[in-house]
Amino acid sequence: MQFFDAIILGIVQGLTEFLPISSSAHLRIVGQFLPGAQDPGAAFTAITQLGTETAVLVYFWKDIVRIVSRWWLALFAFRDAAGAVRVPRNDPDARMGWFIILGSVPIVALGLLFQDEIETTFRSLWIVAFTLIGFGVLLGIADYVGRQNRALKDLTVGHGIVYGFAQALALIPGVSRSGGTITAGRFLGYSREAAARYSFLLAIPAVFGSGLYQLYKVVKEPCTQAVADATGGACTPEAFGALETALATVIAFGIGLAVIAFLLRYISKHSFLPFVIYRVLLGLVLIVLLATGTIPA
Repeated sequence: MQFFDAIILGIVQGLTEFLPISSSAHLRIVGQFLPGAQDPGAAFTAITQLGTETAVLVYFWKDIVRIVSRWWLALFAFRDAAGAVRVPRNDPDARMGWFIILGSVPIVALGLLFQDEIETTFRSLWIVAFTLIGFGVLLGIADYVGRQNRALKDLTVGHGIVYGFAQALALIPGVSRSGGTITAGRFLGYSREAAARYSFLLAIPAVFGSGLYQLYKVVKEPCTQAVADATGGACTPEAFGALETALATVIAFGIGLAVIAFLLRYISKHSFLPFVIYRVLLGLVLIVLLATGTIPA
């Protein structure tokens, strides 16, 4: 049953990571309805996101290589045979590299500062329900009032900081990493595709950092039931073992790759309204289930 649960959660992770509906919220909710009926845990969530983020690397590989290489050349002012600077510091790709670094600072700082709350308090399904609804409504408003006249070349330092804090809100399950950054982008006047692309690129350092950190913690200091009992509950045993987590991560990669392609095609012609409606309805259903005691918070 552990492998069955892992397969289902891997599918859920792949389907929801890039849609603005919060993959962490869906893993948290779906986990309650699987045979094991438990929270998959923050570590499982972060590690399986390595799979979907690897899909971003594959899909945007050419863009990523270009951004990294030109950022590096501009940083050290490499010159050609004639002595001219090969890549000026105001090069769009070099600037994008800096914006990704800048936008990653808030989630790293806040992730470390609120690590305990992220792994415990913030995973309450009551919080998930209200963030699904609240940030879903915000996404709808931003998409409705937002202009469509800004592209990624129009990014500024101020916008990069706003994007960064919007991404950091995704530390709370139910907000959605892509949903938060896309909402900020639409309020700032960026097109749907520009906001989504920057959201995908911005997530790379944060997701890989979080996933690899959680993987390191699990390997270095595994928490078994025996350890939890011996330490008076100082740690929470992981719901899944290494094989189940690896399986879910691989599944998430394959499905996530397909979802990226779908979403970029979809938003080129359609609004985010269906996702807004889905978020609000899911949040309301979750509140009913919690209020009636059908599932625990």
